[in-house]
Amino acid sequence: MLVLMPNKNHLSALFIILSFALLRCAPSSKQEEAIQSKKVKEPALGPITLVLHGGAGTILKENMTPELEQAYRAKLTDALQTGYALLEQGAKSTDVVVATLQVLEASPLFNAGVGAVYTHEGRNELDASIMDGGSGQAGAVAGVTTIKSPIAAALAVMQHTPHVMLAGRGAEQFAREQGLEIVDNSYFGTERRKKALEKLLQQEENTSVLPYQDWKYGTVGAVALDKDGNIAAGTSTGGMTNKRFGRIGDSPIIGAGTFAENATCGVSATGHGEYFIRNAVAYDIAARMKYQQVSLQEAAQAVIQEKLLKKGGSGGVVCLDRQGNIAMEFNTPGMYRGFIRNGKAEVFIYKEE
Repeated sequence: MLVLMPNKNHLSALFIILSFALLRCAPSSKQEEAIQSKKVKEPALGPITLVLHGGAGTILKENMTPELEQAYRAKLTDALQTGYALLEQGAKSTDVVVATLQVLEASPLFNAGVGAVYTHEGRNELDASIMDGGSGQAGAVAGVTTIKSPIAAALAVMQHTPHVMLAGRGAEQFAREQGLEIVDNSYFGTERRKKALEKLLQQEENTSVLPYQDWKYGTVGAVALDKDGNIAAGTSTGGMTNKRFGRIGDSPIIGAGTFAENATCGVSATGHGEYFIRNAVAYDIAARMKYQQVSLQEAAQAVIQEKLLKKGGSGGVVCLDRQGNIAMEFNTPGMYRGFIRNGKAEVFIYKEE
């Protein structure tokens, strides 16, 4: 076989041709400037921010005493200031969410932790979840009865297991092994919640009212943006008064009651959980931002004021994006809510505020 080897003249000619072709393909300095100018700049991060809710429902000023209203406003402010102090110290958004919600879990004013509503059988069953918008990791507990802080247990599930949700006795065993505080179920009960259950049981017996009717949802939730631009969202609840058969609502379900994603937003929900589950409310808000390219406020409003209402669902959400934009949307007469940025806390209760 005869093999032809290129001589030096052939190689020189080939090099000149290739060099000329590369020069033709390479963009000029003006072309490079045009390409760079077309690149979308990453929006600047907003200031450290914290937003929370303490439940939505039939919350009317005429039904609220001045003392009780002040108590709610003071506790919401306390929770906001607790979380914000950690943000100022550089704490992670997940830790801030837990610390914020623990303030509300320890208050009998809300339906989470102390003050959780009673099931049909007369005990307290609690749910909680948390999600890290940076890593996409999440943790949740459902139907627990002895874990003092369900939101802390949810964080432990996220950080120390390969799972997302643990339920019932298994979740409680895990919490004990993690060193979390365990209490008797009576720790959560209050006389106010007992009376609410008794009232519903009587109505159910006499008038066949739907067993889960409860128009004041006291679920608590928070979304935080830390100094590194990471978003976290968390939700904690006692569920619905008179719930039966181990019913679980939306609060511990990622994408329904809680969702966080740095690229879009963090969301915590409160309301009639079955509707939030069926409609993947928390994720839907983030998805609309991503795929429809709408603002946080537009997405939250479309889901809560249009989609959810058409389906017959009631409740609300608090949301936060990386630019520090806040949305606090609800389709009920009121929602305990507030936010803090630049050190100033603002809290609201009624729709007209």
